[in-house]
Amino acid sequence: MTPLRQQMMDAMILRGFALRTQESYLAAVIALARYYGCSPSTLSGEQLQHYLLHLITEKKLAYASVNQAACAFRFLYERVLKRANARLDIPMAKVPKRLPQILSREEVACLIAAATTVRGRTLLTTAYAAGLRVSEVCALQLADIESAPDRMCIKVRLGKGGRDRYTLLSPRLLDTLRQYWQACRPRKD
Repeated sequence: MTPLRQQMMDAMILRGFALRTQESYLAAVIALARYYGCSPSTLSGEQLQHYLLHLITEKKLAYASVNQAACAFRFLYERVLKRANARLDIPMAKVPKRLPQILSREEVACLIAAATTVRGRTLLTTAYAAGLRVSEVCALQLADIESAPDRMCIKVRLGKGGRDRYTLLSPRLLDTLRQYWQACRPRKD
């Protein structure tokens, strides 16, 4: 591991960056170094802007990906290399705000019915009914389901941003989860 890469890793760990963010930042800096064939510490702000333009125009990356690369470069130069005076003029790309596509009840029913196993249907139903991400559904444990009549909630551990939260547990979802438990008796890991 190169000293610069180790410095960047250490700085991200000290600041409590999520593992996925660390991986993305390192990948962006490594791609930059490969593009120019030299250490990123020798590059100028103009070269960084040229590379970001290359990501947009030639590699056709989404603006969110380009923004993440820009954040990685800003972190590298300002926090790791301590070049606050280098004045990096790296603009953040405008990411269009779109409303999510809302599925009709029939579309949701068709999607859930398309699952071929009880487990698959239960996972899809849980994700939809409780508004969970895939990683959150996969991390659910039996103890996270609070089915007492005065509680009726699901505890989501280490959701997005490493935060715990609660979400609602509908009676219909509880019934689906109980049917899954009776049919499959999932083991505790």
